[in-house]
Amino acid sequence: MSSLRSFFAARGFLEVDTPIRQPVIIPERNIEPLRSGDAFLQTSPELSMKRLLAQGCSKIFQICPCFRKNEKGRRHLEEFTMLEWYHSGENYQKLMEDCEHLLRHVLRELSAADALEDAVAPFFPGYDLQKDWEKITVKEAFQRYSPCSLQQSLSDNSFDEILVEYVEPHLGMGSPAFLIDYPLELGSLARAKADNPHVVERFELYLGGVELANGFTELTDEGEQRRRFCQELKEIENSWGPDLVMPERFLFDLGRLQGAAGIALGVDRLLMLALGIDDINDVVTFSPADFF
Repeated sequence: MSSLRSFFAARGFLEVDTPIRQPVIIPERNIEPLRSGDAFLQTSPELSMKRLLAQGCSKIFQICPCFRKNEKGRRHLEEFTMLEWYHSGENYQKLMEDCEHLLRHVLRELSAADALEDAVAPFFPGYDLQKDWEKITVKEAFQRYSPCSLQQSLSDNSFDEILVEYVEPHLGMGSPAFLIDYPLELGSLARAKADNPHVVERFELYLGGVELANGFTELTDEGEQRRRFCQELKEIENSWGPDLVMPERFLFDLGRLQGAAGIALGVDRLLMLALGIDDINDVVTFSPADFF
């Protein structure tokens, strides 16, 4: 936590604190929230942080608990810690630069910390963070590793399954990798590329086949965002949530945002990779099993 905060403090970011329990959330079909009475526990601080950008903040970050229903396993927890940061007037290329500087900073800080002399060493074992980080488009990754085309996986709704089983195991082996330029269907909050409107300026950061962060150039067109949210709400109504509503205040503030880029990084996964541990339950203070 200290190394993360020192990185952003040195770069002039403001640390913010926003509500964890919210009456309205951003509709995302692949992320189901945990309910808290007549409200929801946040799946991400994104909604509130973007509203802060619209009100004049320029560089902000937050480290906070987030909650996602039915996310359980070696790399997933229903309650986890998220690091999220935003730049006004920037794009996803800037976020990728941030990621490189951030992980190298964390490595230096952990390696120099006297309190961690007895911890496993070296940190990020098996990975070279100083090498050039690979950038590969989603289309290229599917051509290289998938048994079917990207378009076919989108058509039969098997994208996530193919990505996890065939593509992810090849990403970030030896050094980190960015999977970039997602299809429009998989970036409801991201801006489309100017030279290819079927692709959005979104990336995910991988290390050792583990997705560590998800970032993108923000979509700031209120009308287009509303159209995409309508589609998300239809999908959600047919699956897990008939009672979500359109986040009107968010959309109003989005229309005041001139341009920005934002990213979410899993802190527990970062620590897991830094220590060379394979199970996320072994790096949190209390895993769900510790209460039974």
